[in-house]
Amino acid sequence: MQKLLNVYIIFTDPTEKVTIQVLSQSRTIKEGDNITLKCSGNGNPPPQEFLFYIPGETEGIRSSDTYVMTDVRRNATGEYKCSLTDKSMMDSTTITVHYLDLQLTPSGEVTKQIGEALPVSCTISSSRNATVFWIKDNTRMQTSPSFSSLQYQDAGNYVCETTLQEVEGLRKRQTLKLIVEGKPQIKMTKKTNTNKMSKTIICHVEGFPKPAVQWTVTGTGSIINKTEETKYVNGKFASKIIIAPEENVTLTCIAENELERTVTSMNVSAISIPEYDEPEDRTDDNSEKVNDQAKLIVGIVVGLLLVALVAGVVYWLYVKKSNDAKGKSEKAAAQNFASLPRTASKHVDKDLGNIEENKKLEENNHKSET
Repeated sequence: MQKLLNVYIIFTDPTEKVTIQVLSQSRTIKEGDNITLKCSGNGNPPPQEFLFYIPGETEGIRSSDTYVMTDVRRNATGEYKCSLTDKSMMDSTTITVHYLDLQLTPSGEVTKQIGEALPVSCTISSSRNATVFWIKDNTRMQTSPSFSSLQYQDAGNYVCETTLQEVEGLRKRQTLKLIVEGKPQIKMTKKTNTNKMSKTIICHVEGFPKPAVQWTVTGTGSIINKTEETKYVNGKFASKIIIAPEENVTLTCIAENELERTVTSMNVSAISIPEYDEPEDRTDDNSEKVNDQAKLIVGIVVGLLLVALVAGVVYWLYVKKSNDAKGKSEKAAAQNFASLPRTASKHVDKDLGNIEENKKLEENNHKSET
């Protein structure tokens, strides 16, 4: 009986090439990512151990076919190498760790007084060109904020945000909460209602924190509780009352917040007495329109003055030129007369004398006939 023997022949090939690869979940690498380096050889059997060389280190790190780096920083950018343990073969690759820094100054909660200046800067440092934009109260702004004289409408929540579009998930943002405070400011107006039976007195108030308003009748000290208030917007609102005074009265509007207490009074005539009604304050939009109209009028007046000035200069030059031409003509005539020969001058004088004598003879004949 013959026995069959299994014979296994193993072919071995030496490693002739080493390859290094970067294993990452995203196409680009940013700070905080984990990186896996994989080294492989084309031998049979393949090598199981390699030396990995990190930027800035001269000695290789012995490891299996993979080397893991966690939470990488920007200083991990550089050239990485791997080789066989005998250093006979080597391959390399370059890794760029992208970063993005943002510094908003000032940041957090900032309280300033109305009219003050507030310089604001948002500084960016990044591995590539970054896109920067501002958001105020959840609305994207067209330009960066600039505060040379703070107003109540400047208050709000500002966000400076930046991104690297080529790097997924790399975004930074910081917030500025701006509070603009101001003491209460009051302006009172009055008008007679269309029914001629009552008057509306309005107390226009500015200030932050929002002032509390109280109405009183001067002299009696009584408090008027029946008032109406408009919506508080950009540090402004109005409180109004409607009265039908039977005699002249003085009304007082009191506005008070944490910063100050402001008091203003106004005399109001009896409903039977006609008086000049003060107009209500113009809104900001109306004020801007008035300013625009004033600028237009000034521009037109200046244009007309310039046209008149140009016309005057042209007329002056024309008159001057005409006078110069006339003067030249008279001068030329005088020179021509002076240049005539003396005989000609005598003949001319003689002719003129004969004409005068004939004229006198005719006059005498006419008288004698009469």
